Amino acid sequence: MPSNITAICPGTFDPVTVGHLDIITRGATKFGRVIVGLIEEPQRKSPLFTPEEREVFLRDALVGHDNIVVDRFNQLVVEFARKWDAHVILKGLRAISDFEYEFAMAQLNRKLAPDIETVFMMASPEHSFLSSSGVREIAAFGGSVVDLVPPAVARRLAEKYPPGSKA
Repeated sequence: MPSNITAICPGTFDPVTVGHLDIITRGATKFGRVIVGLIEEPQRKSPLFTPEEREVFLRDALVGHDNIVVDRFNQLVVEFARKWDAHVILKGLRAISDFEYEFAMAQLNRKLAPDIETVFMMASPEHSFLSSSGVREIAAFGGSVVDLVPPAVARRLAEKYPPGSKA
């Protein structure tokens, strides 16, 4: 793929997982620049972490990746892409259920902005089961998430759900 192409990788990242980071960093090897678009106020969910916390988690986890930028937004994804002159929306897929939702979103985005392509990247096999909601549930019930999220996220989840507490 041409190195002059900018891609956006939008999501709530509540919290960011090693699966998200895998898609973002692999995308950064395929595109000249990847803009990680942090949705501040998602319409479908109520985030556990504030936009500020989620942004810090992402920035800390992506230190050293010079062609990756983190930016927050509250607008249509295609408008966010236009802000960055991005012509690609990069989305990770784990399973058929992800595809059904993401396919519909890609078609809506294509209707709004035919010049912006959605590119799907398959999750690495070791991350195909991983979701932010799964991580939150494991942490809420006292399970270890240290291999599933960056260290700062694991520490913050342990603070939110101390051992012996009930979610």
